[in-house]
Amino acid sequence: MTPRILIIAGSDSGGGAGIQADIKTVTMLGGHAMTAITAITAQNTLGVQAVLPVPAGMVVAQINSVVTDIGVDAVKIGMIGSAETANAVADLLTGLKVPIVFDPVMVATSGDVLADAETVAAFERLMALAAVVTPNLPELEALAQTPTVRAELVEARGVDTPLDRLRANGWKGEHYMKLGIIGLGRMGANIARRLMRAGHQTVVYDRSADTVKGLAGEGAIGVNSLDEMRAALDGPRIFWVMLPAGDPTESTIAALTATCAKGDIIIDGGNTFYKDDIRRAASCSECKIHYVDVGTSGGIWGLERGYCMMIGGEKEIVDALDPIFDTLAPGYGNVVRTKGRNAPDDRAERGYIHAGPPGAGHFVKMVHNGI
Repeated sequence: MTPRILIIAGSDSGGGAGIQADIKTVTMLGGHAMTAITAITAQNTLGVQAVLPVPAGMVVAQINSVVTDIGVDAVKIGMIGSAETANAVADLLTGLKVPIVFDPVMVATSGDVLADAETVAAFERLMALAAVVTPNLPELEALAQTPTVRAELVEARGVDTPLDRLRANGWKGEHYMKLGIIGLGRMGANIARRLMRAGHQTVVYDRSADTVKGLAGEGAIGVNSLDEMRAALDGPRIFWVMLPAGDPTESTIAALTATCAKGDIIIDGGNTFYKDDIRRAASCSECKIHYVDVGTSGGIWGLERGYCMMIGGEKEIVDALDPIFDTLAPGYGNVVRTKGRNAPDDRAERGYIHAGPPGAGHFVKMVHNGI
């Protein structure tokens, strides 16, 4: 018998995600796809232009229509659309004795928000019904703020999320992180823009006051010096240096190291020679400052396509910074994943890797540039 799979999700007009992608997947795996559309979106490769939630009563009517006639062997839940719909779907599925997979969609690949705080809070009921819940790391960060998920994570791991290791030392960040970006050339400015599109806060500095003013007009916090940047950031602070290799980067990182507080993080996203990274990381470590090197590939097209990144640094710190890297990376895109690929670490598929300790990121980038 062909498995009957009910998909409860939003419609993606671009066909790269949402119910369209789920139908393709179920069909490719030999199942019969049935649908209950929760929202209609106007979106393409550039982002989400409009979202129209389907009334909860209509979502329920779609589910009842197929369940009472065709029957269902499993349920996949994606974008929900509203807290009212989340609760209505939970009420309806409570008595349905079939496996349920819940993908708590909150943010589109483009960075557009698809679930408000009330809807995220209502996800708890759906998670309680699901056999499998599949959040990405940023979604897990958001879900970890709900009481049930936080308690389960504490019991299972002793911490709530990778960021909690930093929060124990005073970290105040959540999924939407705040960081300073030094150097607003074409890549630095577009990195700031891509992060802001996803809801992160950026504090920006460049020698060109006009460039800073321009980014401030787009939502960044503009500052006129490194001292102002330090004052504008919450500790532990994150500084992303995006300057030409050599003296501009060397002198800037030296200035940051001299005044950074314990637990602060310096990221070098330029094209530094990897041996310089190793030396700087050792100096930073003596001051209890964390150093991360990121070989960044994407050029002027990175704003829309994303950046491929080769990252070097301490695992805990790289993991804690993942919301930033995940936002900057290209993501899966519209290409159907290879059948059977289920590696526990999918970062390479999404366009970035943790290559190893400090220096490893720029070493791999050096090889990349050579090839």
